[in-house]
Amino acid sequence: MSPLPMQAGAALAPSPAAATEGAAERLPDTEAKVRCLESFLAASDAGAFPQRIETHMSWVLVGRTQVLKLKKPVVYPPVDYSSVEARECNARRELRLNRRLAPDVYLGLLALQWHGGMLGAVPEAYLPPGRQTVDWAVVMRRLPQARMLDEVIRRNGLGPADLEALAATLAAFYQGAVRAAVDEGEYVARLRHGIALSTRMLERAGSALPRAHEACQAMNEALSLHEGLLRARAAAGRLVEGHGDLRAEHVCLVDPPAVFDALEFDARLGEVDPFDELCFLGLECDMAGNPSVGPLLCARMAPALDDAPPPALLRLYTAKNALMRARLSVAHLMEPDPRHPEKWLPQASRYLKRALVALSGI
Repeated sequence: MSPLPMQAGAALAPSPAAATEGAAERLPDTEAKVRCLESFLAASDAGAFPQRIETHMSWVLVGRTQVLKLKKPVVYPPVDYSSVEARECNARRELRLNRRLAPDVYLGLLALQWHGGMLGAVPEAYLPPGRQTVDWAVVMRRLPQARMLDEVIRRNGLGPADLEALAATLAAFYQGAVRAAVDEGEYVARLRHGIALSTRMLERAGSALPRAHEACQAMNEALSLHEGLLRARAAAGRLVEGHGDLRAEHVCLVDPPAVFDALEFDARLGEVDPFDELCFLGLECDMAGNPSVGPLLCARMAPALDDAPPPALLRLYTAKNALMRARLSVAHLMEPDPRHPEKWLPQASRYLKRALVALSGI
């Protein structure tokens, strides 16, 4: 789909701010901002009323040809989005990082401006003077859901040409990626910290995940056994400023493939070994129903990056990522009002099984 031009004539979509009723000096709340963005999309995106999707930290509004993302004013240490300035900084970082792998998808920023008791949505290029900007939204081109990698895998529709195109896109990205300034001691410490977080969260589940302790213990033993491999990766300058969240649902097999939704809230989490990210993507493709994607991409990437990590390292990365995904699954149940509570323990159990399979081969 071609993106809707962000023209000045279609930019302003004022809507009353609910939070200002009876108190004109009060600024609009998040609900008022979301409704304003819905009005903007309905007016400018062929009249289709958008779908709302809520995540931990964002509201995502899906229109016919465009998608808007608005960060919530939340605080999840070390993340603090409580100020307009912090949310603007994050929006600009999200735009910059995602344009590396999806330049035609991330279109720009939309300012939410408060003026005369009304809230309006205005593309950044057309900001009028004298109005207070109270928030920022990222504007994206909507991608076809049917071409998302996880969906293609579930339909058994993934072909050699799809994988070759994705491998070429990722190879070019990693070849040109900025090297991460992380020394070998810091790299191992970060991995140990992540595994410790996974261990604490998973062991809180107790008898609900009977193999959690076994998996975490085996992970720690494998890390100690192969710490030298990890140190060598950092010492050789193999770490880059990568995507940070390379999941199958973040890959769209258009021409060329678009890889979106890069992790933007913590730069340290994006400083990775490319083969760590490829193992993560392979794990997620395995969960979707195709275990061959990860090994094929790693094999294709080795000559492209002039790098051939040993199988033990790839299994270590796969297990580490599986434990992390199990941890995040359990974390949903710790929320005050978890969505789809029946989903998370079975999902965590499936990730634990994959972690144990990977660790058994080390």
